[in-house]
Amino acid sequence: MTGVREPGVLVPAYAKVNLCLWLGGPRADGRHELVTLFQSVTLTDWLAIESLPAGQDDRVVCEGVSGPNLVAGALAGLRAAGWRAPALRVTIDKRIPVAAGMGGGSADAAAMLRCAPSVAPVAPEVVTEIAARLGADVPGQLDPGASIGTGAGEIVAPVVDLGEHSVLALPQPASLSTAAVYGEADRLGLWRRPEELAALRAELEQALRDGGSPAGTLPARLTVNDLAPAARSLCPAIDDGLELARDAGADLALVCGSGPTVIGVFWGEGCAARAALAAERVRSRFPGAVAADPVRRGSRPPLPNL
Repeated sequence: MTGVREPGVLVPAYAKVNLCLWLGGPRADGRHELVTLFQSVTLTDWLAIESLPAGQDDRVVCEGVSGPNLVAGALAGLRAAGWRAPALRVTIDKRIPVAAGMGGGSADAAAMLRCAPSVAPVAPEVVTEIAARLGADVPGQLDPGASIGTGAGEIVAPVVDLGEHSVLALPQPASLSTAAVYGEADRLGLWRRPEELAALRAELEQALRDGGSPAGTLPARLTVNDLAPAARSLCPAIDDGLELARDAGADLALVCGSGPTVIGVFWGEGCAARAALAAERVRSRFPGAVAADPVRRGSRPPLPNL
C-alpha cells in the first residue's frame, strides 16, 4: 500500500487561532460572510492511519468524543469521488479542545485529506472541493500556516509568516455550538456592511504587506473578533479568561473563533518563554491552559510518544 506501512503513519492536525474575525450578514445558504486572519498553531491532534484487511469498511475511532466525525465525512467524500485506497482505520489522539473555537474537528478532517494523495491518487481539486463541503474551517487547514479566510471562511488565501509570536490558550470547561454563537450574533445585530468588510480586508492586507508594527504585531484596531459579544453572552465565564490572559502578560486577549476558548497573544523576542510561563501560572484556574507556537508553512512538530 503506497504511503501507509504497518503499523501505520502518524499525521498531525493543527489547531487554529483567529487573530481577527469580522462578521458580515447571512447568505442564502445560511452561512455568514466574514473576513478572518487565522494562524495554525502547535496544539495538535494526531491521526494514526492504518490499513485494514480486504473486505472491511473504513473506521474512525476517537475516544471520548461522540457524534458524527468530520474525518468519517472526509473518507466518505473521498470514496464517493472514486478514491481507491484500501479500507483504513483512523485513530484520533484528541488534544485540541472540542467545541472550543479552535477548529479541532476541522483540523482532523483536513489532516486526513492532506495525506490522502500519498495513500492513493486523488486530484488536488477534488480534495479542495471535499474540504469546502465539510465546513468553513477545513480548507484553511489543508495548507497549515497563516491565511486570510473570506466567503464563509472557506475561501483561503495564504499570507506571509506573521511576526514572532506565541499563544496562550485558555479552554473553558464548557463548550459552545458554533451555530448557537452565530444565532446569538444575529440576535444582537453584530453584522458589518459589505463595504465595511471590504475596507477592513484591504487594511489588513496592507498591514500584512507592511509587516505590521516594528515588533511584528498587527494594529490594535484590526485585532477584533466580532463574534466575541455573542460568545460572551452565551458563556459569561469567558470574561474571566480574557481578564486572566491580560493579567498573565499577554499583549492581546481575544475570544478564539466562536469561543469559548480565550487566547492571549505574546509578540516579539522571548514570546515562547513568556507564553509558557503564563500557562504555568494560570493552570490553577484553567487546568487546560497551554502555550503554543505558530506553524510555519512547510514545518512540522516532532512526533509525540504515543
